[in-house]
Amino acid sequence: MVFSSMVFLGIFLPIVALVYYLLPRGFRNLWLFVASLVFYAWGEPRYVLIMLFSTVFDYANGRLIGYFDSRGSSDRWRKAVVAFSCVGNLGILFFFKYTDLVIRSIDQISGVGLSALGLALPIGISFYTFQTMSYTIDVYRGLVKPQKNIISFGMYVCLFPQLIAGPIVRYKDVAREVDRRWESETLRQRGIYRFVIGLSKKVLLANQAGEIYQQLQEFSGSDLTAPVAWLSALMYTFQIYFDFSGYSDMAIGLGMFFGFHFPENFDHPYESTSVTEFWRRWHMTLSTWFREYLYIPLGGNRRGAIRQIVNLFIVWALTGLWHGADWNFLLWGLYYFLLLMAEKLFLLKALDKLQGKFRAVSHIYTMFFVISGWVLFSHTDLSEALCWWKMLFSPAGWKTGLGRGLAASGYLWLHSLPFLLILTLGCTALPKRLWKSFLGGEERSYGHLKRSEIALSALLFLLSVIYLVSGSYNPFLYFRF
Repeated sequence: MVFSSMVFLGIFLPIVALVYYLLPRGFRNLWLFVASLVFYAWGEPRYVLIMLFSTVFDYANGRLIGYFDSRGSSDRWRKAVVAFSCVGNLGILFFFKYTDLVIRSIDQISGVGLSALGLALPIGISFYTFQTMSYTIDVYRGLVKPQKNIISFGMYVCLFPQLIAGPIVRYKDVAREVDRRWESETLRQRGIYRFVIGLSKKVLLANQAGEIYQQLQEFSGSDLTAPVAWLSALMYTFQIYFDFSGYSDMAIGLGMFFGFHFPENFDHPYESTSVTEFWRRWHMTLSTWFREYLYIPLGGNRRGAIRQIVNLFIVWALTGLWHGADWNFLLWGLYYFLLLMAEKLFLLKALDKLQGKFRAVSHIYTMFFVISGWVLFSHTDLSEALCWWKMLFSPAGWKTGLGRGLAASGYLWLHSLPFLLILTLGCTALPKRLWKSFLGGEERSYGHLKRSEIALSALLFLLSVIYLVSGSYNPFLYFRF
């Protein structure tokens, strides 16, 4: 089940919300837990047991660490539990996500005829694995207390608003709200408003960009030119942003509706003027997770330049593989490793000098590499990914596209230009600033909705429903990660 479906919008969410607010507070966590299991089982009933195992597994690990703390036991026992938790969680993730990649790679090298297992990837396993691991680690660090109520812990792990594709909500982010939260009318209004904004980004922008991208992917041979490759790359660049940031908005909005405050996940990343800044703004909860639970424990930048380079290499190789079990994701991760290292060594100093009048140059540089990187990311077939990536810079591809292929590529660009302008403006902070100015310039993040905000959300919701009823293209890109 996806948020942008009539089943969710018209049946699941209204029933869950109605029952939730009719129940006494003592039963609301149980209801959210059960509803979340139904939400997950709707798409993959056989993999609910894996998620439940992860829940019980790390609940027990947290309680065990708490037990050793209360007994004043040696720290080695607590470390053993954390190690057991990490090995268990990563073992499950590796088996379902990477076993077939290993088998295929061994077969290609050896030629012995090994057959992949054909394992289906449990939806959201990368997200809830990181969440449960961070809980055990934070209990060990003393940042949170062990959760004694397994229903409350199960609700946190399986909570449907952020279960499938994040944001990655660490237990310490919501520890106080798991058992004690206050659902106010204002928070419900703001939650619905935020949800509708995310829904419209997903349905009205991401889906439209995705449909055009899929059509452009049909080009091949002499029809595939550099202008076509760049238009395709731009459409995917906008699709993945509005798809994932829209989902994050919906998740944060649903969390607010039920009394939770989830961390923000995007901060207009396409406004960045360096790749380093881009990764401070894109999928911020994932960047935070890798920094706190991998990069810093490895030593971060505290053990010299060589060790820092090694640490960054490990982090970005794993960041790439976290996104998918194909070599293009590893290549994409290493692509960013090289860019970030270049910036740390010398490029950031040059980019800093370009701020002010020449800020646009830094922005163009950043988006050039971000858009190029999405081409590697979007094609799981490595040879296909490299083919499209090379076409971006192919002199022959430009010659053909601006020569005998000009009529076709020119038509595609002119036809797409108005929509590209909308997408470009939509991914900046300008619409938000203009809307705040229209509302009177006040920050209304937690106040009651104004009539204009109600009207806007009603219009966007209506347009989104019309599209969902009439359209058929409605994927969520981050489901496969």
